[in-house]
Amino acid sequence: MDKAARIAQINELLPPCIKVLNGQVADINPEAGECEMHFEVSEQFCHSVNVVQGGNVTVMLDAAMANAAFMMASDIAALPSLEIKVSFLAPTLAGPVKAFGKVVKLGGSTAFLEGTLINGAGEVSARSTSTAKLVRRKA
Repeated sequence: MDKAARIAQINELLPPCIKVLNGQVADINPEAGECEMHFEVSEQFCHSVNVVQGGNVTVMLDAAMANAAFMMASDIAALPSLEIKVSFLAPTLAGPVKAFGKVVKLGGSTAFLEGTLINGAGEVSARSTSTAKLVRRKA
């Protein structure tokens, strides 16, 4: 399957919590363990003064990190988070947002991940790290 077909397949299977934020996978690099996602966040996900609520920022980062891991190994059935840390560096406002996920290390049962969120002004608005459990399909 070529890259465009794989991205289309991933986007068809995105869960509702990503679709409601108008999220989609824009680019993948399976060999490097990288995923780029684009979101178009509406004001309904904001609190005061059009600022996206932190939980929604975390959702976007988590999605990009998880999809980066899913791209690296076809036998990953699930990737439940064991720990996520998010540093909020600048406001993320409603509108276009880009999330980048990267696999730092993919082990036999654990994944170590990093994420970066770019707000509509092109600034890094949040960074994240995550440790996740790899649930692999049985052969």
